[in-house]
Amino acid sequence: MVFTTHKESETENLGRRLALAARSTPLVVCLLGDLGAGKTVFVRGMAKAFGFAGRVTSPTFAIVNEYNNAQGKPVLLHFDMYRLSSSEELYDIGWYDYLEMGAAIAVEWAEKVMDAMPENAVFVAIEGAGMGPRTITLTGLSKEEELLLEKGCTP
Repeated sequence: MVFTTHKESETENLGRRLALAARSTPLVVCLLGDLGAGKTVFVRGMAKAFGFAGRVTSPTFAIVNEYNNAQGKPVLLHFDMYRLSSSEELYDIGWYDYLEMGAAIAVEWAEKVMDAMPENAVFVAIEGAGMGPRTITLTGLSKEEELLLEKGCTP
């Protein structure tokens, strides 16, 4: 599926819609795109869909940010693999333990650790940067998930 967004709020809304439409457990979303493409904005929309009301920032230096709902339960784990050189480094951060937590997972710079991504991962490729439009290509969704995404997935 291919979408075009023209402003940050549209990219964020698409992230929210994906989170509401996706049925994979655990949901792992691999975000691909250059610096400034809008990966973190997309994740912000996902976090809102899962009930996180706080600030969403890229975990470039922390590698992972955990976003909890109002009850304190982790609902989204936000990874940034930019600083990793290979998937072997994922063992050091407990990647496989995170996969078993039951929270959704968003992975920025997933191309650096592609061989560690589960086979049911959803891929979000974002092209564009700055103030221009974004072309966002989503792959790995089922037909049911695609239909839900097209309908807007309003709760």
